[in-house]
Amino acid sequence: MFNRRTFCAFVTLAGVAIAAPVFAQADDYPTRPIKLIVPYAAGGGTDAIARLVANGVGAKIGQSMVVENNGTAGGNVASQTAANSAADGYTVLMANQGPMVVNPHLFKNMKLDPLAAFDPVILVAQTPLVVVVSKSSAYKSFKDVIEYGKQNAGKLTYGSAGNGSASHLATEMLLTQAGITAVHVPYKGAGPALNDMLGGRGDFMITTLPSVLGLIDSGDMIPVAVTTSERVPKYKDVPTIAESGFPEYSSAAWYGFVVPKGTPGPIIEKLRAATTEALATSTIKERLEAEGTTIVGNKPAEFASMMAAESKRWAEFLTKTGISIK
Repeated sequence: MFNRRTFCAFVTLAGVAIAAPVFAQADDYPTRPIKLIVPYAAGGGTDAIARLVANGVGAKIGQSMVVENNGTAGGNVASQTAANSAADGYTVLMANQGPMVVNPHLFKNMKLDPLAAFDPVILVAQTPLVVVVSKSSAYKSFKDVIEYGKQNAGKLTYGSAGNGSASHLATEMLLTQAGITAVHVPYKGAGPALNDMLGGRGDFMITTLPSVLGLIDSGDMIPVAVTTSERVPKYKDVPTIAESGFPEYSSAAWYGFVVPKGTPGPIIEKLRAATTEALATSTIKERLEAEGTTIVGNKPAEFASMMAAESKRWAEFLTKTGISIK
């Protein structure tokens, strides 16, 4: 029979035995490749940044970070898959505003609460979006697009990277402020949407700068406006939407890493430290900055606070406009 002292000693040793595997796991982590789930199709802005940063993180952490794309249901399937994965640091979700802070308020039947289902690791970067038309388009300026929309209610069509994506919501915000309507055609990523635009399907698109940079530089897509409050240094001649008649307009996309809820703190810190180191390398830093992307690299608590504020912001916008998806 145990006395009080023996019992306490037993409980303490049991606690150490239970905790030991977790600490050992954190010390050894990672011992195999890490999966990075991207909630959009390959070829878009989120995918491009994910692959660039994943290569850098893999080099710093000692194991490859393998990208897996899944743009189904606006990224909701990818989010659910990631949330259901083991909280061991071997599954990371490339988080951005669509799946993390917009979809819970946009999709009426969405069961997952991303802010509760994941632990934040790091906000990687932010980037402007750009309004583009194809080189064969009849529209030669941002004003042409808006004027056509005003004179032809409901006839404008625009593509997006998916329901709830930055491109979708940035466009809806513009349409709301302009007082016009347009037909939304959602895709499983910016890449497929831009491909259709090249084929003459769709009047315009608002998309992240990295996703369309190559097409702009080749002359296949024409930038007519940017969504941020200031012009993009790389394209100084392209006006902002704000200076084109909508002074209150401002929108940007962001990208970060989150992991399933309950992932050990030491593992999260290892991921964050490796990502911070990767973002500081000249290869990644110069590439992202050349694309108009601003590196952030903050702490988990700061990232969590930002996502909470973004969730509130988009909840208010969607409630006000009545935009929803069954």
